[in-house]
Amino acid sequence: MYDYRQAINDIMRQEVRAGQIVGAGYLLIQGGRERYFGSYGYADRERHMPIDRDTIFRLFSMTKPITAAAVMLLVERGALDLREAVSRYLPCFKNQTVWNPEGEPLPVNRETTIYDLLNMTSGIPYPENWEGCSPSGLLMDDLFRRLKEAQAQGQRLPTREWIERIAAVPLAFQPGERWMYGLSADVLGAVAEAVTGKRYGTFLQEEIFMPLGMKDTGFYVPREKRRRFAQNYIWNEESKALEIYEDCNLGEYYGEDVSFESGGAGLVSTMEDYSRFAQMLLGGGVYNGVRILGKKTVEFMRQNRLSSEQKAAFNWDSNLGCGYGCLMRVLTDQGAAGTIGSLGEYGWDGWTGNYVTIDPAEDMTMLYFIQRCGYSSSSALRRLRNVTYGALDRLGDGMDSIVGEE
Repeated sequence: MYDYRQAINDIMRQEVRAGQIVGAGYLLIQGGRERYFGSYGYADRERHMPIDRDTIFRLFSMTKPITAAAVMLLVERGALDLREAVSRYLPCFKNQTVWNPEGEPLPVNRETTIYDLLNMTSGIPYPENWEGCSPSGLLMDDLFRRLKEAQAQGQRLPTREWIERIAAVPLAFQPGERWMYGLSADVLGAVAEAVTGKRYGTFLQEEIFMPLGMKDTGFYVPREKRRRFAQNYIWNEESKALEIYEDCNLGEYYGEDVSFESGGAGLVSTMEDYSRFAQMLLGGGVYNGVRILGKKTVEFMRQNRLSSEQKAAFNWDSNLGCGYGCLMRVLTDQGAAGTIGSLGEYGWDGWTGNYVTIDPAEDMTMLYFIQRCGYSSSSALRRLRNVTYGALDRLGDGMDSIVGEE
């Protein structure tokens, strides 16, 4: 007899046995109940540490939905105006320029706004160093190389100082011209600091993490929790195997003296903690009786905000059939996405492969967590999603779990 739980576990097992990942965890919550938790492989292969719901993972870009929520919290309180220029809150963004292939950088046609940052239409690139990347990305790559060298030498530059350096790099295109993944969410973290007068991590703890009971989420891993911190891996093309990754990609640093709190990639969390955040969004801003955001605010967050021209650049395989808004994808075309998911379901993923789906129509959240640099198996995710959606009308009322080791 078909068992959706075993089908989910089989997909994770196939990824581990094929050598694509070291381990994976999956958590499904529907109707306010945990319907299934499963894991396979290891959080740390060398220590033979299995993945559990309290394993601490690097979120990387799954930090972004949290930053979007933090910004919208300030918007609904009247502390931020979406259409206001970023320079109102961070003066270093006044008089920005745009890369000009024919000579000196050009002045911007208009200033970058908070709305541009939320929708990744700001023109602020990520550090890039590959054939065909934007010249602005190369300049940003050089800047991050110098910032990371300073960090490795013991310098602890604060978030605002990182962002001031970022603001000086010419934009890849005029604000609002198109979509491009970049450092917009990091800038939003600095905006939140400027508005609140608090460190970004402190603001998140007070306004989101503590009220939701997200006790293992933050910008560093305390010493007493290091035993639960998953190892990060990267593919070695020469050995055709996964090896431990200990480098710094975007300035991430998880020590207790962390100073750069990256609103785009810096948080760590557990599947248990992140599910609370996801269920808060699913609940229209409320979780366990605690309201974080207003219902209308969450409705705003889960809509496509890209024009057809902007959306042309939003063409990654993992985001086919989706629009984008408030630092998250939103499903607009099931066929193009290759999924039987609900129109309007939304979420995001991260550089190490973590993934979340939030579906208001089915009152469901799904989380899939791994730790492999630069990896996201679109096929595995589509299969996991389709198995999940195919099982929604046959879920039992109890909790089910499967934990397997290789």
